[in-house]
Amino acid sequence: MIPRPPGGLPLLGHLVPFLRDPLAFLRSLPRYGGLVQIRLGPVSAVVVCDLELTRHVLREDRVFDKGGFLFERVRDFAGNGLVTCPHADHRRQRRYVQPAFRADRIARYTEVMAREARRLAGSWSDGQEVDITAELSLAAGRSLVSTLFTRLPFTGLQETVDDFVLLIGGSYRRMLLPHRLNRIPLPANRRYDAARTRLVRLVDEVVTAYRADPEDRGDLVSTLVAADAGGQALSNAEVTDQVMTIFAAGFDTIANSTVWALHLLAQHPDIADRVRAEVDAARVDATGVNVAEADRAEADATTAAGTSASVAGTSASVDGLELTTRVVREAVRLYSPGWLLTRVTTTDTELGAHRLPEGTSVIYSPYLLHRQPALFPEPDRFDPERWVGVHPQRGPFIGFGAGPRRCVGEQFGMTESVLLLATIMRAWHLEHVPGRTVREMPLATLRPGPVWMRATRRDGLVRTGAAG
Repeated sequence: MIPRPPGGLPLLGHLVPFLRDPLAFLRSLPRYGGLVQIRLGPVSAVVVCDLELTRHVLREDRVFDKGGFLFERVRDFAGNGLVTCPHADHRRQRRYVQPAFRADRIARYTEVMAREARRLAGSWSDGQEVDITAELSLAAGRSLVSTLFTRLPFTGLQETVDDFVLLIGGSYRRMLLPHRLNRIPLPANRRYDAARTRLVRLVDEVVTAYRADPEDRGDLVSTLVAADAGGQALSNAEVTDQVMTIFAAGFDTIANSTVWALHLLAQHPDIADRVRAEVDAARVDATGVNVAEADRAEADATTAAGTSASVAGTSASVDGLELTTRVVREAVRLYSPGWLLTRVTTTDTELGAHRLPEGTSVIYSPYLLHRQPALFPEPDRFDPERWVGVHPQRGPFIGFGAGPRRCVGEQFGMTESVLLLATIMRAWHLEHVPGRTVREMPLATLRPGPVWMRATRRDGLVRTGAAG
């Protein structure tokens, strides 16, 4: 029999300690075994606390399929996209989406990422107190719009970001409630439904415009609209689901990772100084563009064309930003955006020494694994050096998943987070505003609460109001 932790209550099970502090509750479970049975109100689930068992779950995606109480609620607003779709749809969907995240496409996206980083860095004034959680959410949303959905207008972007934040938080609240309660017209349910309606309508309009003018603009929607493998083109509804899924997963993950990195660097000024030195040495200017790379690209273009080339048309680069990249990777380890994820068994199966019947909800947690001393020595310590010479896909790190469902946008997200972090660190010193507590908010993603920081300009490196 799979062990159960003590403290379960009639009807509620372990819901009270889970709601009181879900991260602490998760971290308490490995003492009971590699698999632990819990009940959260009406939901029963098996939590996987062992790395090898987790890897087995992620490899065998046909048996441990996307599903369970979390993904059911995320599907409510994201639809049947690449992140949420079942195994039967995954291979086909990935074949359509993957080309938008090829290395050559990401190289084209980085210039836009750099421009939006410059817009953010140039919007602050010396000595200003800023909520970097809100600032980075908007910057990441704007960048994602520009790189992946070039026809999505910036009008109402703040409302669009707010709607996605509401849906992400709402999906966590709704996942532990009986589905019928989510249909009651309470104020929270009405706000949730209104946000979803606005977003779906907006994305539907974009997809319809792309269908009417299917020119390849080098973005995700162009790729999806043009995709047609063996006569199996994606329908408008399928394209809409992909856009909703990737926007929700993309901006939130990128923004959160960058905010946590800035929070950690403010607590470790010695590492922050080393990051600034690296950024300066790599000649990343206040736009995020690697100037040395841009100079070479401009010279090559001039030689080939016989005319002057514009640096604005070259790609930004994260070359030479090894420490900055390790800082982002360490922030993802400590504060994995997908802190709690679910699968569901599609048949009777064995996991470890236990038999799981068909329909069993299975929980795994990157946050839980990344905080285990046996896997990461001194796991609560911020230590970017633990990534020197380490290939993240070959160790215990699962911040971007593993197996066939590993995140298709991993390189995109890492590149943008590194560019954002490098641009901000090049232009500003950031320190926490005294008296403002930074809180972890474990919703559908592990979001930081408001993170208030005071920005002090590094002399001569940024001008207030620079828009790129």
